[in-house]
Amino acid sequence: MSSVREIRNRKAGYEYELLERYTAGMVLTGTEIKSIRQGKVSFTDAWCYFSRGELWVKNLNISPYEHAGRFNHDPMRPRKLLLKAQELQKLQSRVKEKGLTIVPVRIFIADSGYAKMEIALARGKKLYDKRQAMLDREARRRTRSPQLE
Repeated sequence: MSSVREIRNRKAGYEYELLERYTAGMVLTGTEIKSIRQGKVSFTDAWCYFSRGELWVKNLNISPYEHAGRFNHDPMRPRKLLLKAQELQKLQSRVKEKGLTIVPVRIFIADSGYAKMEIALARGKKLYDKRQAMLDREARRRTRSPQLE
């Protein structure tokens, strides 16, 4: 069984300006952690929200584990994120500001063996910001590997 160390949300850096990053624990079932270790996670349309002072991630698709049989999990269920109370309060007050949201950036397996999620306080990019990011990325790519002519 191949073990994946991290799964990135590549779209987050393109769609959002990432302001502050936090590492959060995740409340998972046994079959979910096994699917994460196999790399079967999709961040498409995943987002974080507060409910009763707790932080949750919604629309994070963790595919069902193949060998679980009838004891499998719901792939799209909301999952609770674990942060320190201070961090939760800070994030909750910042999200109330106009244009700020919390997006999942990556999931990784910590040295302790637990799955962690890196989240970021983010502001949506305008179209011209996205174009500039693409131009910057192309320029970096060209300087790294010059074309032989």
